[in-house]
Amino acid sequence: MKEQSNATEQSLTKKVWKLADVLAGQGIGFTDYITQLTYLLFLKMDDEQSTTFQEESKIPEGNRWSDLLNLEGTDLLEKYDSILKKLSEQNNLIGTIYTKAQNKIDKPVYLKKVISMIDGEKWLLMEGDVKGAIYEGILEKNGQDKKSGAGQYFTPRSLISAMVDVSQPKITETVCDPACGTGGFLLAAYEFMKQQSSDKRKRQFLNTEALSGVDNTALVVTMASMNLYLHGIGIARSPIECRDSLETEPTKLVDVILANPPFGTRPAGSVEINRDDFYVTTKNNQLNFLQHMMLMLKDGGRAAVVLPDNVLFEAEGEKIRKKLLADFNLHTILRLPTGIFYAQGVKANVFFFTKGQKTEDVWYYDYRTGIKHTLVTNPMQRKDLDDFVKCYNVGNLEARKETYNETTSPNGRWRKYSVKELLKRDKTSLDITWLKANADEKEYTLAELMDTISEKSDSIAKAVTELKSLIANIEE
Repeated sequence: MKEQSNATEQSLTKKVWKLADVLAGQGIGFTDYITQLTYLLFLKMDDEQSTTFQEESKIPEGNRWSDLLNLEGTDLLEKYDSILKKLSEQNNLIGTIYTKAQNKIDKPVYLKKVISMIDGEKWLLMEGDVKGAIYEGILEKNGQDKKSGAGQYFTPRSLISAMVDVSQPKITETVCDPACGTGGFLLAAYEFMKQQSSDKRKRQFLNTEALSGVDNTALVVTMASMNLYLHGIGIARSPIECRDSLETEPTKLVDVILANPPFGTRPAGSVEINRDDFYVTTKNNQLNFLQHMMLMLKDGGRAAVVLPDNVLFEAEGEKIRKKLLADFNLHTILRLPTGIFYAQGVKANVFFFTKGQKTEDVWYYDYRTGIKHTLVTNPMQRKDLDDFVKCYNVGNLEARKETYNETTSPNGRWRKYSVKELLKRDKTSLDITWLKANADEKEYTLAELMDTISEKSDSIAKAVTELKSLIANIEE
């Protein structure tokens, strides 16, 4: 059965890619393609529910898969447009998946091709992990598309896996990602949690109540909702909400937070953040997300959050860092290398902290100094973080042992600093490096060097474009 499943996954994935290439030749980007694929796929599965399994359709009459199948030309476009409008107005899972839905394939012949491809498969007869894996693969491909900019929503699965493995969410706990993107953290947590029990009530809680996510981009909410739905999560109502997490105080506290909030400034047109419950008022997006997540946790709740370097040392973040050390146990910081995110040159870290305990020591794992990754030729894999997970010592943090020693092991990557040392640092900076830049240096192939050059040139080209725009505005 498993061999058959793999064949189904590979053959269908190949079809999806092939059609993507055809549409790309007509100027239809991968993000637009995957969005329409999502809308149509849900209609097709609803049709299978009623025709194959004799279940009542969730889709309002006149807006179903069968209403599209025999149409062509402008009739097809007009009907599809009306269906998307109707479904976006629903107040349930359907409304979430079709949030602000619009058709981006404006040529009937190509819309018909997508419909025909989807119609050629029986999606509900596939195993849950197969159709889920196909969709996850599509999302990853979308994240790799530099032109779409979708990479900003995509965290390396190797990093997500390690963060979940050390955070150990329990099947009875609530898990939230307040900047969920396409749902990678929630899905990884789900896979980890469902192995813990086959108890019917616990499984029902996991599928319907345990997970929650928020994102302020309608397109991303659609993808995340569908991603979870295909894995059996949120069948009646999506656990994903389309809103800006930072605009309001949390209404529900959670046990676990797993997140990689967006880097950079807030999108143009966003509401300025000025919340009474925040420790400091700042325009720094990352510091605001950190404050929000600190407030979201229950006492004893724990978080694993990807944050850029500026959170470690930014002057206006000093009060937040002091709060983190005083009222939380910021027990671990994993320093990440560049070359693992689709946004170029990003320097980031993972903060691991627990609410309601004072910090005594912060343990640092330096997986940055001397480490080189590129997205194409040398992507970070889960095994690259095995040593970090081993050093983390899940379940018994008190028994951790440093691998760094000034005399005998100066290149050790695992080292602790007492909270007293950290509080004495200028602006309570947590930006610490002790390894020499050439530590553990390795040789790189010509292909890897060329890939690095290509990535750097993309960054330079983008910077030049932005600079030209600024100069043009000044001259005006």
